[in-house]
Amino acid sequence: MILSFTNKIVLVTGASRGIGKATAIQFAESGATVIVHYNNNIELAQQVLASLSGSGHFIVKADLSAPLSLRDMVDTVMQKIGRIDILVNNAGIYEEVDFIRMTYDDWKAAWSRTIDTNLTGVANLSFLVANTMIEIGSGKIINVSSRGAFRGEPTAFAYGASKAGLNALGQSMAKALAPYRVFVYTVAPGWVDTDMASEGLSGPEGNAIKAQSPLNRVARPEEIAQTIVYLASEGNDYMTGCVVDINGASYLRT
Repeated sequence: MILSFTNKIVLVTGASRGIGKATAIQFAESGATVIVHYNNNIELAQQVLASLSGSGHFIVKADLSAPLSLRDMVDTVMQKIGRIDILVNNAGIYEEVDFIRMTYDDWKAAWSRTIDTNLTGVANLSFLVANTMIEIGSGKIINVSSRGAFRGEPTAFAYGASKAGLNALGQSMAKALAPYRVFVYTVAPGWVDTDMASEGLSGPEGNAIKAQSPLNRVARPEEIAQTIVYLASEGNDYMTGCVVDINGASYLRT
């Protein structure tokens, strides 16, 4: 299958590294104009931008946990290029906590940081972008969730809850937006070899983490990106509302 995104505008959040970087690269290689979103590290975002095939790509900055920042970003994109055809909600944070020993104030702070970014921020950005897609009568939104939404995250409660909420958000939006030809998909990776996972993979539990999959490894960012790009392609309308597991058979849902 040859995937072409010529004349398509793609906004990838968290595109400065990991899955977002791999996704931006693959979209650019398929002819898309890519909007590289970042929050903190402009140097990494600039490196990704410089690596993209083709021309017309550009960088935007926004804090997902800040509603006004998201609105400003979407306004900037619309003024600069006029539309967003595909939104990839990839950016997120992962924060481990010690549930037994932490204070209530620490719990509240950690919960808010993660939910505000991973769930509320994605919901706000999806609302803003979906409304622009409705105006043009087409669009695709792909959310990056996690295996942790199903199997639990005993040291990262808010992360697991945010990803479970993201699955439900995507399915609700899929039902609401289908009449407007705006389609919503979710991918749920397991462990992926990214900066976020590097500490766990390089530590004493690294081999055990890899052994969770019968492939005896974790996913490469490019593998997750391939699925995202496929879902964004033409001909997948009837998959709207799906949650696609990409975890190397490390966790099987029935």
